[in-house]
Amino acid sequence: MRASAYRFSGRGRRLAARCSATEPASAGTGGDEKKVRSKIPKAPARSVRAHLQGVPLDHIVKVPKAGVGLASDGTQTAHGLNYHHAQNAGGEGYYFYMPTVSLMGPGALKKAVRDMGGRGLGKVLVVTDRVLREIGALSSLTDLLDEHGIAYEVFDEITPNPTSAQVMAGVEAVERLGCEGVVSFGGGSPHDCAKGIALVCANGGHIKDYEGENKSAKKMLPMVAVNTTAGTASEMTRFCIVTDEERHVKMAIVDWHVTPDVAVDDPELMVGMPPGLTAATGMDALTHAIEAYVSTASTPITDACALHAIKLISRYLRTAVRDGEDLRARDMMSYAEFLAGMAFNSASLGYVHAMAHQLGGFYDLPHGVCNAVLLPVVQLKNAEHVPDLFLDLAEAMGIEGLGEAGGLGVAERAREIVIRAIRQLSRDVGIPENLEALGVRREDFEVLAENAMKDACGMTNPFQPTKEEVVEMFEEAYAQKH
Repeated sequence: MRASAYRFSGRGRRLAARCSATEPASAGTGGDEKKVRSKIPKAPARSVRAHLQGVPLDHIVKVPKAGVGLASDGTQTAHGLNYHHAQNAGGEGYYFYMPTVSLMGPGALKKAVRDMGGRGLGKVLVVTDRVLREIGALSSLTDLLDEHGIAYEVFDEITPNPTSAQVMAGVEAVERLGCEGVVSFGGGSPHDCAKGIALVCANGGHIKDYEGENKSAKKMLPMVAVNTTAGTASEMTRFCIVTDEERHVKMAIVDWHVTPDVAVDDPELMVGMPPGLTAATGMDALTHAIEAYVSTASTPITDACALHAIKLISRYLRTAVRDGEDLRARDMMSYAEFLAGMAFNSASLGYVHAMAHQLGGFYDLPHGVCNAVLLPVVQLKNAEHVPDLFLDLAEAMGIEGLGEAGGLGVAERAREIVIRAIRQLSRDVGIPENLEALGVRREDFEVLAENAMKDACGMTNPFQPTKEEVVEMFEEAYAQKH
């Protein structure tokens, strides 16, 4: 609204006149701050709360009496959002983690490389995989680096589910080639490996030393993460997932020091993504958003990010899978995965990821596919503990008509419809329907469950399952049908 659109009452005009007449700090005082302060009326010596309680606004703001048109804490509010956060009274507040700089939209890569050239960054190690190099996708980055005179070396030894050995090989390459920074190009695997490389280069030791939360002492080497998929959000989060090939487990490194300095999400780089990869990464993003929303560490900020991500994914993922050339669908999916990343970067995740990490580490399976298969099973259990949240999930997924519950409670109806919608979306984009189809062995469920219960991602799940309950969820995911 323009300033001229405001209208003041008589009291407001007098107050505005007094404010505009106040002398600036340097006016007529010779810079003497004490003289300026002496002209400012002193407020009564009482608390801010007491002062605010004395402000006479009742003639302007008409607050309904209790029970008249007001939703109480813990109930569904007028706009349909269930408040489900711990009050944290007397606590120390919450963290909300953000990437340093994010460049988004068509053409973002050009701007990012131009900015890199202006910062005088020395030689960089470009971390990617052989497929992106062989199909020519990497040239979209290297051509720009050449154009702006940025020296680089390519390290393309990354595989899906990067290993600790690959990280340490990258560390050796940085030291041998004299690189001063790292640029990752690809999806979650190159990003995570690059994070591990940059972290060890700055802190020393072995990547295994940093498993867990905030184990490093120093920020990693300067890093730019150029994203070519719409799913992991690793380009902007404090999460780094690396497989320990000796233990056959995925190590979760959760550390603010592994947040890239610059995240680049250019949908033009995602147009060539094949349908299967589009589907898997899109379902990964959906899992991030749903798990962050029901997380015990969620906040109103992470809720806003998560719910809008769910809305965008529900609307655009099918189109992106069906028509990879649809730039609008690609653009909206890049925003969706970024929003989901903003949500789980602070709210963390849940037992879908805790279990999926074990499948990826044990069988070297695609992370997004594992998430997609496990998502409806775990959320069905979660709904028993946070049923009202599924009303919001249903709304975000575009589901209507919950008022017609057909004999079921509204929350129970929402739970059934949300689970059905997740399974329908998985079927529509070609996700296998169960763990049996992925070659998972039932005899491994005991050890998989044990390892899942050690995964840091499970700490913020709405409930903490027993080992038997985790095995049961693996069993259900093994046999489920779309």
